[in-house]
Amino acid sequence: MSQKILYTPHEVNELVSKEPVVLIDIRDAEQFKKGHIPNAVNIPEIFYYLSESTPGDLANMHKKFKDLFSNAGLSAEKTAIVYEDSLNNRYGGSCRGFWLLSYLGQVKSGILDGGLSAWIKAGFPVNKEISLPKTTDFSLNINSSIIATKDDVLKALHNPSIILLDDRDKAEWLGESSSPYGIDFAPRKGRIPGAKWIEWYEFMDQTLEIPAFKSKEEIQKLCAKRDIFPDDTIIIYCFKGSRASNTYIALKESGFKNLRVYFGSWNEWSRHPELPIEEGPPRE
Repeated sequence: MSQKILYTPHEVNELVSKEPVVLIDIRDAEQFKKGHIPNAVNIPEIFYYLSESTPGDLANMHKKFKDLFSNAGLSAEKTAIVYEDSLNNRYGGSCRGFWLLSYLGQVKSGILDGGLSAWIKAGFPVNKEISLPKTTDFSLNINSSIIATKDDVLKALHNPSIILLDDRDKAEWLGESSSPYGIDFAPRKGRIPGAKWIEWYEFMDQTLEIPAFKSKEEIQKLCAKRDIFPDDTIIIYCFKGSRASNTYIALKESGFKNLRVYFGSWNEWSRHPELPIEEGPPRE
């Protein structure tokens, strides 16, 4: 049985009434203070934290989020539900939160589908009260099967059985900008050689009042046009792992089985001049 990932507002409301749940709001502190789901905790670092993928960098990331989730009162027997304004508002930041929790070993976790916008539209309350949860000892059980390091990606360049999927915005794919943070935020512009490209927005139905993932059939058809299929081994990258996590969820929900996120993504790859890049107009 596949893991449930996306929860409707009604499902989250029911879940909260029946069992221990930690609601994790990834928005900025200023937004959080203006109104949030009752008893939610604010962890904007889920969206902002940048990490490279060396053993030392990953160890630092493990400690950082162990401390943050411990302070949020999260433990294995509780269910973590992550949310933002909506699934496409912060480059898929709530999906990044789910991916982080899965990577760190929190099995009971999910995403509020449609985020706070859907919660409010469904008629559920928000408030400005700041919760002070009892600190726990969040335990780590690292799931290395869903992460790719820069070394893994470098090896994949010479392995035709692995697909590299770049889901960044068009300007980044074309090498016109280095990141969403600014044209020259990262030291190099371009692409990882041999990567296929599907802009992350394409996995979302933008015509809806509150954007949501397209259907399984639509996503499989979209990928098939790029010769990407559910049984393929795929490494997804963006700039820092948020959009890649969004696409990870879209593909996972659509029956794709062998998925990894290159969490360091272009932020890391571009900062190592020894790593190859493709510049100029894409070959395809």
